[in-house]
Amino acid sequence: MFDPACPSNATPFQIGDKWAGMVLVCLRDGPRRFTELRVPMHRVSAKVLTETLRALERDGMVTRTVHDEVPPRVEYALTPLGRTLFPAMDACRAWAAEHLGAVLDARDDYARRSA
Repeated sequence: MFDPACPSNATPFQIGDKWAGMVLVCLRDGPRRFTELRVPMHRVSAKVLTETLRALERDGMVTRTVHDEVPPRVEYALTPLGRTLFPAMDACRAWAAEHLGAVLDARDDYARRSA
């Protein structure tokens, strides 16, 4: 049914994970250092944030720049490819704003039926 050669196998699915979208939004207005990302994303552990940044860098969504200073300064920034995700993310947010009530109602109904 699903072709193993389908390009979707290489799609960066982590964009939909819990933290990747938030990282992209944090970088929307310009580069940030790791510690600057930790402020708005204080609920994510340093390990998970590092893994998320590495995955986004691997997929070409984010660049990591090490500045030759003492101590070294590292900045993360969106790539042009990473910026192309914002229209899709904005559409998802608009969909959620319009349909969140129905989703929550469906979850409540499911929980009542499953109890």
